[in-house]
Amino acid sequence: MVTLDDKKLELVYPCNWCYKVIATDGEILKKAVGEVVLEREYTLKHSNNSKGGKYVSMNLDLLVHNEDDRTFIYDALKKHQDIKMVL
Repeated sequence: MVTLDDKKLELVYPCNWCYKVIATDGEILKKAVGEVVLEREYTLKHSNNSKGGKYVSMNLDLLVHNEDDRTFIYDALKKHQDIKMVL
């Protein structure tokens, strides 16, 4: 049996990374992402709406330069008041 418990994800930087970001409104989510990534190039595409329509998810794709950069963006997205969840 193979487990991934002892394995660390090894990435070669710089690389493209995708974050799934979730909020209550698509336009608010677009604005929040822009506030976090500032002047970096990125793409933001609609992913899904929740069954009840309360949440919207989008895929945020951008170039990350190293692990610190990747985790900094993740943390900044997660801390933004208008973003409910980041995967």
